[in-house]
Amino acid sequence: MYKTLSPGAIGIRGLSLADSIALAARTGFGGLDFNIAEAAQLADEIGTQGVKALFEEAGIRFGAWGLPVRWQSDDWEADLAQLPSYAALAAALGADRTSTWCPPSSDQRAFDQNFNWHVARFQPIAAALAEHGIRFGIEFIGPQTLRPPHKHAFIYDMGGMLELAAALGTGNVGLLLDAWHLYTSGGAVSDLDKISNADIVNVHVNDAPLDLRMHEYIDNDRRLPLETGVLPLRDFMRKLAELGYDGPVTPEPFSARLNAMDDALQAAQITAESMNQLWELAGLA
Repeated sequence: MYKTLSPGAIGIRGLSLADSIALAARTGFGGLDFNIAEAAQLADEIGTQGVKALFEEAGIRFGAWGLPVRWQSDDWEADLAQLPSYAALAAALGADRTSTWCPPSSDQRAFDQNFNWHVARFQPIAAALAEHGIRFGIEFIGPQTLRPPHKHAFIYDMGGMLELAAALGTGNVGLLLDAWHLYTSGGAVSDLDKISNADIVNVHVNDAPLDLRMHEYIDNDRRLPLETGVLPLRDFMRKLAELGYDGPVTPEPFSARLNAMDDALQAAQITAESMNQLWELAGLA
């Protein structure tokens, strides 16, 4: 596995793909999560091999690219029609992981209806990706605050998301596994004994605020890895290593402190330091 930068996850906006690659390399990350539509636009200018060379020359591996299908929208099929071309580009680049997230509740649909609705939306997406050898990760969302009593609860934990992945039947769907969501869903590191590397598409790490009870966690208020020690990140990372996980590990702290920084380099350096400390603590350095 390798430390991967997602500029947007630490409040960095407006960088080009080339600048993001350079920032990841300068701050010691091994990979970069990126926007496939931006990569496609750049490939039109410099060619697919030119885009690939930008990564290779900087020593930066491909992380996960965000799924470019607005699958919750009524006009999602327009995006779906473009997905094969994006998937073909990603395959040519060697960027074989994409992911999205799944809301843990619904205003309109009860659980069974919502499950079937998600299968109907995700199945053609997963099939289009599978045609090009692209793995598809879906993130379960853990905090109880996103499952209020007036809504229909949906999948919010690892087991439920694996059931949905299996129901798609395409063989290329697994987890976007986030340490925050594992913890806030009531899960534990020992739950990872039930899965394998093949079940994990990409990973997010972060920490949680101090002195909150489980029902008080707010999804967009997190901390940098190891900032508070609330999440058992050392054991989480060691378990991933035991599973032979070989993909990107991306910090996603949703940190107000980082988001307020005007200096992208400073924000990336602070984040890189937290990841280096995590690697060292887990015995991965």
